[in-house]
Amino acid sequence: QVQLVESGGGLVQPGGSLRLSCTASGFTFSSYWMNWFRQAPGKRLEWVSSINSDGNSTYYEDSVKGRFTISRDNAKNTLTLQMNSRKPEDTAVYYCNARDSVGGDYWGQGTQVTVSS
Repeated sequence: QVQLVESGGGLVQPGGSLRLSCTASGFTFSSYWMNWFRQAPGKRLEWVSSINSDGNSTYYEDSVKGRFTISRDNAKNTLTLQMNSRKPEDTAVYYCNARDSVGGDYWGQGTQVTVSS
């Protein structure tokens, strides 16, 4: 059974840091590109960041470049998103996503991140 379980969400003050984790099971983690998406209240789902299967290439949405860092540990089947210099507009539910080249597409249940003073 495929599972993606996010953790690490919570309340953080503007300018603060938070680290999200996603633990994967039930599929060959090292064969999948991994992604983070987010959905703010009343808004559409938004892509945040991606990392390729071996972790050598990373990609970021413009508003998070220089503030967020995506990484993965294929030995531990874990994806992380280090979020620094948080802004109120970063408030959203953050989702972990796994995709491969042959149609595999898995989602976690999401974790709430709130940036507020």
